[in-house]
Amino acid sequence: MKRVNREVVAYAGLTLMTFIIGFSFIFVKMALRHASPIDLLAHRFTAATAGLFFFYLLRRKEWPVIDRKRILPLLVLSLFYPLLLFSMQTIGLQFTTASEAGILSATAPIFTVILAAVFLKEKSSFWQIIFVLLSVGGVVYIMYKNGLGEVSNETLKGDFFILLSVISMAVYFVLGRKITQQFNAMDITFFMTLTACILFNLIAVITHLKWGTLPLYFAAFKNSEFLWTILYLGVLSSFLTSFLTNSALTVIPASQVSIFNNLSPVIAVFSGVLFLNETLHLYHIIGGIMVLTGIIGVNVLKK
Repeated sequence: MKRVNREVVAYAGLTLMTFIIGFSFIFVKMALRHASPIDLLAHRFTAATAGLFFFYLLRRKEWPVIDRKRILPLLVLSLFYPLLLFSMQTIGLQFTTASEAGILSATAPIFTVILAAVFLKEKSSFWQIIFVLLSVGGVVYIMYKNGLGEVSNETLKGDFFILLSVISMAVYFVLGRKITQQFNAMDITFFMTLTACILFNLIAVITHLKWGTLPLYFAAFKNSEFLWTILYLGVLSSFLTSFLTNSALTVIPASQVSIFNNLSPVIAVFSGVLFLNETLHLYHIIGGIMVLTGIIGVNVLKK
């Protein structure tokens, strides 16, 4: 396939990815009504792994063969995405709204620019730095209005974990840009998904065995709402989005891939208001405008 055609397919895939991720925030909130964060993560990646195996069987593709020398870089990549990213995001959504989590997740391109400058030695212009500060200011403003001085404030705690998930995403974009040049996108997706499935399920089962609550590990499946939310989060929001992102990183720079995350927060905000009846305050709008303006400035108004 010609490079131009590959880029068109990559951009189309990234567009689909942004919509899936945008709605994933409300699906996590809904799933957390029926399961603990670790159980949700375990079931989410069990569903993702099932979708992955079904894909291989349906397409009759050869199973990936990954030698020992290639395991370490893939483990490092998997640590940030999906392990840390989804762990921090799921914990954060226990304490904050889907709308606010969406706004804060919009800072991913900002962190990507900063990390790319530090580790990839990419230079930023004066105006890019100004817009980075504007975007960071928007995040600080939202957190301040939530009670920055109150350590016990649950929303602030949620914001903190969401920001950790965003930083994990930015690290993944920077690392992924190099690693995806050496590995097949599907092989990376296979390794990441299977690693997360094994680790999260081990932690969930060991935790339940420790507290003698193993029946609770399966209890959530009795609820129909949990079943279809976990299918969405596992098959679409974990497996499919990982594959689309890894595929895009093979032909598109990390900074451009991260720009597509700008649409997801908008979808997350409106879906939270429409489907979860969340309240959108004036400071959310002001802070959100500051964040998005900063992102546009960083990525569009280059030197």
